[in-house]
Amino acid sequence: MKSAVETLNPTRVKLTVEVPFEELKPSLDAAYKTIASQISVPGFRQGKVPARIIDQRVGRGAVLQEAVNDALPKFYGQAVEENKVRPLGQPELDVTEVPAEDGQELKFTIEVDVRPEITLPDYEGLAIEVDEVAASDEDVEERLTSLRQRFGTLTGVDREAQTGDFVSIDLTAKIGDEEIDAVKGISYEIGTGNMLDGLDEALVGMKAEETKTFTAPLAGGDREGEDAEITVTVQSVKERVLPELDDDFAQLASEFDTLEELKADVTAQAERAKKFEQGVQARDKVLEHLLDNTEIPVPDALVEAEVHSHLENENRLEDDEHRAEVQESARKALRAQFLLDAIVEKEEVSVGQPELIEYLVMSASQYGMDPNEFAKAVDEAGQIPAMVAEVARRKALATVLEKAAVKDTAGNDVDLNELNVELADTTGEAIEDHEGHDHA
Repeated sequence: MKSAVETLNPTRVKLTVEVPFEELKPSLDAAYKTIASQISVPGFRQGKVPARIIDQRVGRGAVLQEAVNDALPKFYGQAVEENKVRPLGQPELDVTEVPAEDGQELKFTIEVDVRPEITLPDYEGLAIEVDEVAASDEDVEERLTSLRQRFGTLTGVDREAQTGDFVSIDLTAKIGDEEIDAVKGISYEIGTGNMLDGLDEALVGMKAEETKTFTAPLAGGDREGEDAEITVTVQSVKERVLPELDDDFAQLASEFDTLEELKADVTAQAERAKKFEQGVQARDKVLEHLLDNTEIPVPDALVEAEVHSHLENENRLEDDEHRAEVQESARKALRAQFLLDAIVEKEEVSVGQPELIEYLVMSASQYGMDPNEFAKAVDEAGQIPAMVAEVARRKALATVLEKAAVKDTAGNDVDLNELNVELADTTGEAIEDHEGHDHA
């Protein structure tokens, strides 16, 4: 087999392939055998019909079509390997010549999108500036309040409900005269905003045994999004009483004996959280810098496929404004993916089994699945290579971050080494923000 490649543009090539008859003959023989088992010819046992009779009855064209369809994937794969082409998406095939007679060649061309060749900028010692790390008194107070809330108690009150109170409520939803849904005795914290639009506003100022009606779009069910008349009745109002901040609370809520020790630990936690935010900021700035300073062409067909799939899943194919937003994010996600793949190759990043297992376990928890069941489902779907590629990209970005010279706005050097593992674990956020998908 002979093959040649022609570059049509930075993300698309054309392969020209010529297959000698001898190399096609096994597929041709297999095609005759397949067709012989499918037809009945008087005087011949099924499966034993000679080739010349099949040519007369079915036509050599049908046999060639069967043979070519069988052989093309193999010859395409060989041409891709020989020419070191890295295809993306579905190829477009054009068979230009078939062997009408024995001894003639099969010739075909294939156009396919490919990974672009990327010239990476120098990222050794890349200068990145991040915000200073400073845990404020408000940050510490917020963490202490959250800890007190975990150990708080609910006490019934005879007053109007306020934001932060817990209420027991009955809800009824109607559209016209039709009752859509009705529930009783739901516990709800006013201000969380996780039930119905307008519910928090309606509840503030209500007392036990009071009823109020308001209009809101339904949050679920067959008529999701439709405006309904919501009737809410308050059964009870309770406020959360927080424990006093003292040594007794420190002993109840932690391993510390004194409030002073607890506050010191909470302050350290707040500072570490700020340090992590600083690391995430550095990581995101590194990626943005590389994207801004690297020429990364992206196949339009690949972007369009991403956009169509996204909008189809949301049933928003006719939403032109949303389409433009998705196009931009999909293109950026693909650029980031190609960029990080190039860094993976340059840095010779490898992924060990423990790293893949750790990623699978983390992903399983995000989907609320058992890790073994998740791993089995991923394997059956053929997605393990995509996951290996994703882990490699995360490691690649972490590698660049290690090489960066990071300072805060005050000019202090920032050492992110202790956060590198955690940052590698969250690197996907910087890519997945753009709603991209993996492409082998």
